[in-house]
Order: sequence, then C-alpha cells, then structure tokens
Amino acid sequence: MGLFDKLTGTRRPPTGVAPVSPEELRTALLSLNRPDVPYVVREGAADNADLVAEWRISEPAWQAFFVESQLTHAVRIQMRLVHEDSEMRALEEQWEVTRVGNPPRLKVASEYSRGPNRTVTRQWTIERGDSGRLEATETFRFDAADLRNPLRDTVLKSGWTWRGVVFGKL
Repeated sequence: MGLFDKLTGTRRPPTGVAPVSPEELRTALLSLNRPDVPYVVREGAADNADLVAEWRISEPAWQAFFVESQLTHAVRIQMRLVHEDSEMRALEEQWEVTRVGNPPRLKVASEYSRGPNRTVTRQWTIERGDSGRLEATETFRFDAADLRNPLRDTVLKSGWTWRGVVFGKL
C-alpha cells in the first residue's frame, strides 16, 4: 500500500479472492440495510452515483439516537462501481450539523469536507466504584467508521478494491 492509498483509505481485496459480478456486489451492499443499524444504503442515481450510504438522521425512529449522541458531523458515502477494474470508488463527505429548536433537530451548518475521516463521539459517566475511587464508565459511543467499515468489508470480501476518492470526480 502506497502513501497516497493510505491517505485516501484505499484497500485491496485479499490475494486469491475472485471478484463477483457488479450485480452481486450491489445486492450485497444493499443487503446491509437492516432496521437496527443507524445508516441506510440506497440507490444513488439522484446523487450521480451508483449507491449512497448515509446516516438515518432524518428518520423519526433514529432522531432521538442522533440527538442523544451529540453528533457534530453528518456523513455520506457516494459509491461508483468501476466494472473494468473491479473497483468501488468511494467519496466520503462530512457536514457539520447543529441542534436547533425544541424538540431539538439537526440542521446542516456551513463546514464541509471530503475524504476519509474519523469522527468519534463518546460519553462517559463518572461515579465512585466499590473501592470508593472515582471510575469512568463509557455510556455512549458513536463512530463514523460504523458506516464505512461494513461497506468496505463487503466490497473487499467480494473481491473488489475499495478506492477512496479525495480529489476529482467520483
């Protein structure tokens, strides 16, 4: 892996794994959708992509989760299948979000970035333990990698390369 691959988050499949057809890969990625995960993978024609994965920020069932998480960035990954090279080009975008109103809802702010990013939100509770000393216990964890990793792992297991896009078009 070269330096540029490391910066873009590009990964290649394990040696000896034959690439599946584009249709099989698309089906595998769309099958990551489950009601218990905080993201959705959908067709991306409206976004000039083959597939798009994003947080379920606007879905009522998940709004309380995202407000509780103190989330500061929304993440979206646009994906394009490059059939000839058995390569999935992935453009990861982040927007800063703020909470407005009562009840609070998330609103997109002005900050925007693209490329792989590691956004982690953690909440801790500090209490006295059995020994009488203060102890910190993690009570909440939210990681942007929870969106990227299942997508990337599915692509790699399917024998395709995951190519991160930072500059240029998808």
